Amino acid sequence: MPGWPPLFSAGFRPFFLASAVWGALSIGAWLPLLTGDIALPTAFDPLSWHIHEMLFGFVMAAVAGFLLTAIPNWTGRAPVAGAPLAVLLALWTLGRFACLVSSNLPGWFALVADLAFAVALEVIAARELVTAGNRRNYPLLAPVLVLAAANLLMHLETLGAPVPPGIGWRLAVTAIVVLISVIGGRIIPNFTRNWLTARGISAVPPSAGVVDRAALGALHAGLVAWTFLPTWWPIGVLLLVAALLNLLRLVGWRGIATVREPLLLILHIGYLWLIVGVALLGLSLLTDVVPAAAATHALTAGAMGTMILAVMTRASLGHTGRALLADKVTNAIFVCVTLAAALRLAAAWWADARMDLLDVSALAWVAAFALFAMQYGPLLLARRT
Repeated sequence: MPGWPPLFSAGFRPFFLASAVWGALSIGAWLPLLTGDIALPTAFDPLSWHIHEMLFGFVMAAVAGFLLTAIPNWTGRAPVAGAPLAVLLALWTLGRFACLVSSNLPGWFALVADLAFAVALEVIAARELVTAGNRRNYPLLAPVLVLAAANLLMHLETLGAPVPPGIGWRLAVTAIVVLISVIGGRIIPNFTRNWLTARGISAVPPSAGVVDRAALGALHAGLVAWTFLPTWWPIGVLLLVAALLNLLRLVGWRGIATVREPLLLILHIGYLWLIVGVALLGLSLLTDVVPAAAATHALTAGAMGTMILAVMTRASLGHTGRALLADKVTNAIFVCVTLAAALRLAAAWWADARMDLLDVSALAWVAAFALFAMQYGPLLLARRT
C-alpha cells in the first residue's frame, strides 16, 4: 500500500514477526518468574501469565497472521494492509502491555484492552468473507470468537469471578487444536500431493473421506467434552479413539515420502505432535502414570509450536517470492522446536532433573523463535522480490 512500509503490506509480515519475538521473550521470562528471580507487575500469577501469554499473545498473533494471509486466497480480495493492519498490530501490542502491568490497572481496563484485538480481528475477517460471499470458510471465524471467549474467562478467573477453574485455557487449547486439525487437513495433504506429483510419484494422499470425517468428529467431541469435564474418565476413551483415527489420517498423507523436504516434513511432524498430545491427554484421564502436564505440553509446545513455525517459514518464503527450500538455519529452527517440546515432556516425568530439563527446553524454544526472527525478519521487513 502506497505510503506504508512493506511490513504493513500483508498480515503475515507483522504478525509472524510479532509471534516469533513474543514467543521467545515470554518463554525467556517464564523460568525466572517460576523460580522467583524476577517479578512482573501483572495481576496473573506466574503460571497463569505464562499460559495466558502463550495462548493469547504468541498463538493469537500467529493465528492472525495466518488468517489475514489465507483470506485473500480464499476470497480473491486484496489483503488487509496499511492503516487497518497497523491498528490490529497496535491492539495486539496494547493487550500484551496491559496484561504485563495489569496489577497497576483497573481490572476491567486490562480485560477490555486485551480483548480488543480478538474482536477487531473477528470483525475484519468476517467483513472480508461476507463481502466476498465465501461461505465455505465462514466456520473458520468460530475459533477466533471462541478464543475471545476463552480469554474473557481467564481474565474473569483472575479477577475472582466464579468461573470453573482452568476453563479459559482449556477452551483456548481446544479451539487452537480444532483449528490445526481443520487447516492441517487442508494444507498438509495438498502440499504433499503437489510435491509428490511434481516428482512423478503416483502414490499420493487421497481426497478427504470417511476416516477424515470420523477423525475430526471424535477429536472435536473429545476436546470439547474435556474442556468442560476435565477429569471424567470416559472422555479419555474417546480421546484415545480420536488419536488412533487421526494417526490413520496422518499415515494416509504419505509423510514418510517427504523426508528429503524439511519444509514439508515438519508439517507432518507438527500433526504427529497433535496425535501424541491427544493420546497422552486420554491416558492422563485413565491412569496416573501419564501426567496431565505432558499431554498439554505435547499439544502446546509440540503441536502448536511446531505447526506455527512450519507455517510461518513456508508462508514467509512463498509470499515474499523466495524458493520453498529450507536452508541450514531453517533446519536448525525445526530441530530446536522439536527438542524443546521433547524435553518439556521429559520434564513432566523426570522429577529429579525437572528444572535442568526445563532450562534446556526453554533455551531450545527461545533459540527456535529467535532464529526465525533473525533469519526471516529481514524478509518480512523488505518488499517482495
